[in-house]
Amino acid sequence: MRKFVLLILIIFTIQSYSQSNKEWFPKGLNIQPFTANFLEPKAGFNYLLGESNIRLDIGTSADILKIVDEDKIISYGVDLFTYTRLRSDDNFKFPVETIDFYFGVNYAQRFIKKEKEYGFRFRFAHISTHLVDGSFDQQTNTWRNGRVPIVYSREFFELMPFYRVNGFRAYVGLTYLFHTLPDKISKGIYQIGFDNYFTSFSANAFTPFVAYDFKLSKIDKFTGNNIFSTGLKFGKFDKKGFSITISYYSGKSVHGQLFDINENYFTFGFNMDL
Repeated sequence: MRKFVLLILIIFTIQSYSQSNKEWFPKGLNIQPFTANFLEPKAGFNYLLGESNIRLDIGTSADILKIVDEDKIISYGVDLFTYTRLRSDDNFKFPVETIDFYFGVNYAQRFIKKEKEYGFRFRFAHISTHLVDGSFDQQTNTWRNGRVPIVYSREFFELMPFYRVNGFRAYVGLTYLFHTLPDKISKGIYQIGFDNYFTSFSANAFTPFVAYDFKLSKIDKFTGNNIFSTGLKFGKFDKKGFSITISYYSGKSVHGQLFDINENYFTFGFNMDL
């Protein structure tokens, strides 16, 4: 019943705008991914400095429908991506240890007032994770580091309001997990962050940036996850491009199969920005 009502509301919203204001499968995204937020579509990789691991991100996000109404832009889209943990091994081998799958839908509104923007993004999504053969030691016939596969799944709603002035964008986030396995993970995740692209120092070829994201969640007790990122983006700061980044991460592991492990590391990476 709830899905039927939601579908009716979406159809009503779409039909309430004239055909000239609609664009199916538009280029680009209404709201660019939040730079330091981990759960964003990425296409690239990160070396965990001082570790023997690499993270490979393969994903995309696309707006299916864009509706322009004076200074307001509405969009409906989909998100599909994976983030994979690989181990660097001898002879240029990279065994896959664990992989996380994310897929969902999103709705966004963006209001434009001269050099200022504000709005929000709403997402409904599912995440599931799996240990892969790279986590299994065939010589001892055991799982590496004593980690055995578990059923990990989460379905959630996420609301992310934001405000942007020129190249600086601040945001807050609230995530409600209405279904989780293991069930000891708390229902709420609270988030705050920013990204700042220094457009005044921008050359024609690149723009320097800094970004920070903080998430507060609870497993056995409340803990904070921090991501600080800096680097250079080649291309316009709010459009598609290519980024070289150095990042610092601390907190619980971003991989579901390792959800209760504390991690702390720097990364050097590349990303094709949507």
